[in-house]
Amino acid sequence: MEKVEHIGIAVKDLARANELYAQLLNTQPYKTEEVPSEKVITSFFKTGETKIELLAATDETSVIAKFLQKKGEGLHHIAFAVDDIQSEMQRLKQAGFTLLNETPKEGADNKLICFVHPKETNGVLIELCQERT
Repeated sequence: MEKVEHIGIAVKDLARANELYAQLLNTQPYKTEEVPSEKVITSFFKTGETKIELLAATDETSVIAKFLQKKGEGLHHIAFAVDDIQSEMQRLKQAGFTLLNETPKEGADNKLICFVHPKETNGVLIELCQERT
């Protein structure tokens, strides 16, 4: 894993959260994108090397909607950049980690993604991200 790629925050109202984070970070989001496969709409902020991804559900059956119902707004995941997501997934599986998807899937911000189950990472959902070429 190379670096923290972004921090994902689940929000109920994306427009309201965008206003809050724009004021907090003193910058506007550089991208808003719907990810139909995940039933979310995302908004990305960048300050220095740090990226923040706000995630709002577009459907009440989405993982984010369920997360919000169970835990409320807040930290959803930490994403790490990887050069080769397939190799990293294999390494983690061999080390005994449970992956939430068997193959990489398309994510926001031009990434291939995979999630590691939080039960094995001290309750923190970990996302692997590889830039799509």
